[in-house]
Amino acid sequence: MDASEITCLVVDDEPDAGWALEHILRPCAIRLERALTAMEALELMRRRSFSLAFLDVKLPDLDGLELARRIRAIDAALPIILISGYFYKDDAAIQQAQAEGLIRDFIGKPFLHAELMRAVARALPPRGIRNSGNGVNPRLCGAGARKPIP
Repeated sequence: MDASEITCLVVDDEPDAGWALEHILRPCAIRLERALTAMEALELMRRRSFSLAFLDVKLPDLDGLELARRIRAIDAALPIILISGYFYKDDAAIQQAQAEGLIRDFIGKPFLHAELMRAVARALPPRGIRNSGNGVNPRLCGAGARKPIP
């Protein structure tokens, strides 16, 4: 793996969600590794490092917030973006997780391309996404789409 390569861990038991994230982030030169369960994700975390992680809240084997806590024990600096169709940004659990630094950001499902890209831009350093200038180039990274992704 190239030291400058951006790798993202996506943990979601819905394969379509992983597919959507991959197709949105691929134009930004972000490579994804997917896990369907928390245990798969933890095994991947033990074997390699990631630049970013997207965690679903509802997983078959572990709550996404608990998974974030376990990931923190492996990589305390990893930016984690929580995604969920069950919680909202203003839910107490989400607010507390952000205040504690457990998660960097939260995105509700269904999400828009632009919303996803804003979260990625907040999580990664400005040079962390391939673009022609500083910051995120929404057109290059597909953020102009209007349809929500489930």
